[in-house]
Amino acid sequence: MEYHVKDLSLAEEGKNRIEWAERDMPVLRSIREMFSKEKPFKGLRISACLHVTTETANLMITLKEGGAEVYLTASNPLSTQDDVASALVKYYQIPVFAIKGEDRETYYSHIRAVIEKEPHIVIDDGADLISTIHKEYPHLLGKIMGGMEETTTGVIRLKAMAQKGVLGFPIIAVNDAYTKHMFDNRYGTGQSTIDGILRATNRLIAGSYFVVAGYGWCGKGVAQRARGMGATIIVTEVDPIKALEAKMDGFLVMPMKEAAKLGDFFVTVTGNTSVIRGEHFEVMKDGAIISNAGHFDVEIDKKALESMAVSKREIRRFVEEYTLKDGKRIYLLAQGRLVNLASAEGHPASVMDMSFANQALSAKYIVKNYKNLEKKVYKVPDEIDREVAVLKLKSMGVEIDQLTQEQIAYLSSWEIGT
Repeated sequence: MEYHVKDLSLAEEGKNRIEWAERDMPVLRSIREMFSKEKPFKGLRISACLHVTTETANLMITLKEGGAEVYLTASNPLSTQDDVASALVKYYQIPVFAIKGEDRETYYSHIRAVIEKEPHIVIDDGADLISTIHKEYPHLLGKIMGGMEETTTGVIRLKAMAQKGVLGFPIIAVNDAYTKHMFDNRYGTGQSTIDGILRATNRLIAGSYFVVAGYGWCGKGVAQRARGMGATIIVTEVDPIKALEAKMDGFLVMPMKEAAKLGDFFVTVTGNTSVIRGEHFEVMKDGAIISNAGHFDVEIDKKALESMAVSKREIRRFVEEYTLKDGKRIYLLAQGRLVNLASAEGHPASVMDMSFANQALSAKYIVKNYKNLEKKVYKVPDEIDREVAVLKLKSMGVEIDQLTQEQIAYLSSWEIGT
């Protein structure tokens, strides 16, 4: 079996951690049992470009149970858990091409390795896999039934491709499912980002000024968790509606040029480029800690920071100290990459349970419906979103009310008034 991982001797630890995560993924477990009987992917190849974590491992195992030939590569050079990658190869016979800390050349060679398996379905997180197919393997476009995209950044890229008429197959935006973005983005990113910052720095958050750039679902989660730990939250935004929401939620709202003067911790979660720039580094406090929880490492202008620094060193694992000309020190976490996956373990399994349940059921939906789908980006079908919510509530022992026939009639009538 062809694969490229760091060290197969790590596999035993990875297997134990995969099993630990699986205990907290009851929705995906129930889907796996269904797939094991139905084999919806029999004879099909699925290539995935995802963060190689314990939760992702359980998704790969589920797809394989459904009859698929599965191939996995990393969606970020720093997000791979090497023990998990090794366990998938050794114990589950799933080819993995991913090594934590791999350089850009290796990263893209791994993406090409899973593309060259000529997949029928692709699963992406950030759209690097899908964009590489379109740029370098256009002859495969007609052979791919469809794909799924996991994150906001990737959905933005793929919608741009669809608008320009260059998207070669249908995509389901798993990120846009309510049971994904309302829970994964808010509770998952919120908790795991704080976890990554704490593991990297061991600094006290209580009493600090904590700057959150971007108030989408991810930004809301980070702001809520940081406030819960005693920080004063400053939100920066370009969207007036989101800025107003942040203000009404009780947070300070101001431009980054003002927030930069106050912040002790900074987290970018915008999906855009150069959110923190040279003009902001110039006015920051000595000891400011900067991190990114957006998918790509473009939100912090690292080139500007490098050019302004007179020296640079790694003072702790995942912490780079930049000393500026005036002696001020600025600390960049995880090279500006996803701090929650680079210096921690990513989202808790119970949150990824819903996200990956959407992935699994969307893959099945594509197999059944790809002939009728156009080359554009679709939201997750409502029936899948609701099914995931029902299964999650059931696993938590939660029951809810059902509409009575009288209520159904009332809601569907236009004749009943005051």
